[in-house]
Amino acid sequence: MSTATRRFPLTDWTVVVPVVALLALVFSWGRDLPGFAVGLVALCLGGAVLAAVHHAEVVAHRVGEPFGSLVLAVAVTVIEVALIVTLMADGGDKTASLARDTVFAAVMITCNGIVGLSLLVGALRNRVAVFNAEGSGAALATVATLAVLSLVLPTFTTSKPGPEFSTAQLTFAAVASLALYGLFIAVQTVRHRDYFLPVDTGAGTERAAGAAAGAAGGGDGAAGRGGAAAGDGGAAAGDGDGAARDGDGEHAAPPTSRAALVSLGLLLVALVAVVGDAKAVSPTIERAVAGAGLPNAVVGVIIALLVLAPETLAAVRAARRDRVQTSLNLGYGSAIASIGLTIPAIALATVWLSGPLLLGLGPIHMVLLALTVVVSALTIAPGRATLLQGGVHLVLLAAYLFLAVSP
Repeated sequence: MSTATRRFPLTDWTVVVPVVALLALVFSWGRDLPGFAVGLVALCLGGAVLAAVHHAEVVAHRVGEPFGSLVLAVAVTVIEVALIVTLMADGGDKTASLARDTVFAAVMITCNGIVGLSLLVGALRNRVAVFNAEGSGAALATVATLAVLSLVLPTFTTSKPGPEFSTAQLTFAAVASLALYGLFIAVQTVRHRDYFLPVDTGAGTERAAGAAAGAAGGGDGAAGRGGAAAGDGGAAAGDGDGAARDGDGEHAAPPTSRAALVSLGLLLVALVAVVGDAKAVSPTIERAVAGAGLPNAVVGVIIALLVLAPETLAAVRAARRDRVQTSLNLGYGSAIASIGLTIPAIALATVWLSGPLLLGLGPIHMVLLALTVVVSALTIAPGRATLLQGGVHLVLLAAYLFLAVSP
């Protein structure tokens, strides 16, 4: 059934799964779970991710871009911030670097993982992934500035020993992060909204025209080739995966206001369940990491991977529908929101949180961040990317994940 006309019956999996995942969160909160219970919670978490992506797409179809990707990015980040603050309040000094590890992991996953996968999928579909260089370049510049101000400078400041900000420096970083985030949202949604809209590649029209020309010149029968052109999903659907069948087509009628509001509510329920269930399984993850002798930073990486799963899946689905700009909005928007909202929230939380707050990156991570910014700038500048650019970003993500495990 199309997302435009979906009425969300109570038996629909997109309604049932978020509620079940939320109930799993309620019954597992604050408890030491046995192995089978961890498996059930993890299963609920995966289902909540899929439900969140579905409802985010319904809301995005109603409000349009770039508001749709903004809704998902902000919703996930707000709940992620709450998770970080909760874990830091419960963990004491051993979680002093959790905010840094999780935020940096989010930056690397979004700028290399989400962006790399999206470019790879877009290039596999149309040989070249096309996007808006003006909007993506502005987003990348914002990510780079926020990352350096919040994650690099603490390593070099001298007001406090170690990779920490003083109270005044942390206040400045928080205010600057909020200001940059607010400015970016204003540019993205009001002043230069057209810079963040998907680029019409015309791929479907070209495929249909090519098939029609082949029919005329090849003698195989106009009807036969015309059927092939229609089967490619070119001019009519614009989506080889059958937008009319799965309800994700950009040409389908937008959902009603009521359906969009219901999806927004279920999206929030699903995201709360995703982050809460991730917290419920985090003690098991921490024990597994410690038992394997891995660095404590791996916990932050795993949390970021779990929390960013809805955005990753949504970005890949958008790239499959020739909407690579939407995927980049999700990737860079999530990175901006992760830093722009986490640093102010952590700065506020230090009023009652005791212990050090380690924000500065080490040498290996600073090198990876610098390489990511340089490669991303070279990728974004032309407004077009091939399989190579997508592969380079994914290799950078693989390097980060490997060095997180084996520093």
